[in-house]
Amino acid sequence: MKKRLLFIICLALGVMSMEAALPAVSLDDIDGKSVNISSLAQDGKPVIISFFATWCKPCMRELKAINELYPDWQDEYGVTVYIVSTDQAQDIHKVKPLVNGNGWEYKVLLDPNGTLKRAMNVQNIPHLFVIDGKGKIVYNHIGYAEGDEEEIAKYLR
Repeated sequence: MKKRLLFIICLALGVMSMEAALPAVSLDDIDGKSVNISSLAQDGKPVIISFFATWCKPCMRELKAINELYPDWQDEYGVTVYIVSTDQAQDIHKVKPLVNGNGWEYKVLLDPNGTLKRAMNVQNIPHLFVIDGKGKIVYNHIGYAEGDEEEIAKYLR
């Protein structure tokens, strides 16, 4: 009985978190401009937020796979992809060369203190969120496996 009740509570919390709004946290982008996370998806268009680190191989596979589809997703859904580096302060200098070297057109945010990571309850990376055009989290996924982009596209529609 206790296990069943615990399962129901966890399920309810999971459903509520799926509809959660973005936190009011500000991060610097790769050029040093401050970006308020809660205002990212207020224009009626979806947003993807993907947490990564420069040393994370599954993160690199995910970002490369999404990059191949990103122009099509922009045309079809008007989506913007924000990638959030969880690299610590001493490694932040590696982010811009990585992004430029891969030719990624993503919006890049830096979270060296883990402020947004904690606010969005990110425990492991890669961790990806799809946000609807009203700023509500409609999907989140931890890890990466080839083909995950198909599931992401369902939520962008």
